[in-house]
Amino acid sequence: MHAKSILIFCAALSLSVGLDVGALEADELCVLPAGALKAAYDEIVPRFEQHSGHKVKTTWAGTAEITRRMRGGETCDLVILPDTTIEEFMAQGKVVAGSRVDVARASLGVGVGPNVARPDIATADAFRKSVLAARSLTYSGGPSGLAIAALFERMGIAAETKAKFKQIPGVAVAEMIARGEAEIGFLMVSELLHVPGITFVGPLPAALQQVTTFSAGIHASSTKRELASELVRFLTAPAAAPVYKKAGLGPG
Repeated sequence: MHAKSILIFCAALSLSVGLDVGALEADELCVLPAGALKAAYDEIVPRFEQHSGHKVKTTWAGTAEITRRMRGGETCDLVILPDTTIEEFMAQGKVVAGSRVDVARASLGVGVGPNVARPDIATADAFRKSVLAARSLTYSGGPSGLAIAALFERMGIAAETKAKFKQIPGVAVAEMIARGEAEIGFLMVSELLHVPGITFVGPLPAALQQVTTFSAGIHASSTKRELASELVRFLTAPAAAPVYKKAGLGPG
């Protein structure tokens, strides 16, 4: 993006969230966000840092891993996870009650690796036939994978797909798809669109689609709650919507 565009973007965001740069002393904010948001987050947060003068320390991990670490007592200032998980942590007192703000929505998608023909997923019936015809399948252990596994159960093809399922310990699902380790892979659309080596086939048919809302919540241990709120307002400002769209996400 050109420098002029960046300035316009920052100006629009500053008007949207009402940041007062001079009134805030430079600080560092710790954030644990779900990987499905990475493409958009990595574009928006540096602009927040530039405009506010604050630093954001981001630790990336899968949703399942962040959830496990949170349950184990890990602390941070802000977490961004599926809305149901944020609600769970609020009920447990790990996230500040009432601090949940929906950030983005992610849809399920299909991707294939090099030299793999694009499967027909235009309709629910075509999707079913393509899945059953595939030699191997892969999906994550996070929200997208759980949703896909539940979908296969509802479709009555759980046993067949389980026999085709592939997973390599320590290797991310996107990497497996890009390397051709599995014929068809399922992830959030935002996790497929920009990965070298992956051909994005498309989102699941509307009749089978499941959308996950990712929400931000302030960790109960945070001493920088106002700054965390400023970042959330920046992430959810109207001017950020095109960034989410480009990343394959919908605004929260």
